[in-house]
Amino acid sequence: MPTTTGVNHTPKMHTSINIEIISDFACPWCLVGKRRLENAIAQRPLLDISVKWRPFQLNPDMPRQGRNRREYYSDKFGVERAKSLRESLLAVGADEGIVFGDEPNAIAPNTLSAHVLMYWAHNGETVDTNSLAEKLFVAHHVGCENIGDIDVLARIAGEVGMNAIHLRSMLEAGDDEEAVKRQIRQSSANGISGVPFFILNGEYGVSGAQPAETFVSGFDQIQTSDK
Repeated sequence: MPTTTGVNHTPKMHTSINIEIISDFACPWCLVGKRRLENAIAQRPLLDISVKWRPFQLNPDMPRQGRNRREYYSDKFGVERAKSLRESLLAVGADEGIVFGDEPNAIAPNTLSAHVLMYWAHNGETVDTNSLAEKLFVAHHVGCENIGDIDVLARIAGEVGMNAIHLRSMLEAGDDEEAVKRQIRQSSANGISGVPFFILNGEYGVSGAQPAETFVSGFDQIQTSDK
């Protein structure tokens, strides 16, 4: 899959672009990438852009109850490296209008249930999936909530118009978890090993939380090829 390259072209015609975002809601850089994509979309208001969220788990072996986030990152990266990464993230977040929270009892979650919730949202006709993604990201990264907790997920589901009571029972039963795991395995089989990863019109790949200009270049490249 080719990655985008710079093309100096301002869109003047109506073009449809479908974007698949492979991400993990526990990944802070996925939130950064979301903000940068939104910036790019705002720069091309004449384009007809639709977004679909695809699941990925950076740590599928995370216990379903999660782990203390500070301890998890210290174990994963080492204390000094975790501190350095945190400082870098805070600086990038400030540039994108994100205030990353760091409560001592914050949980690094297992995100499978959160991805199942998004899977159901895409199957509904009235759910704003981008709003759901935003709420999941912000709940975890800004509000330091455990988005592996069914109570938290049911509340967020209700906030975007989903049936919280019904979905709570489905989450507790583990409905559609295997379907979501299959999607995750498919992404891995397609060579995606890190997130965020963006696929534009099934043809152009953008790996990582790239600057908005990279997405704009991709949009323009697609429009040029459509002529």
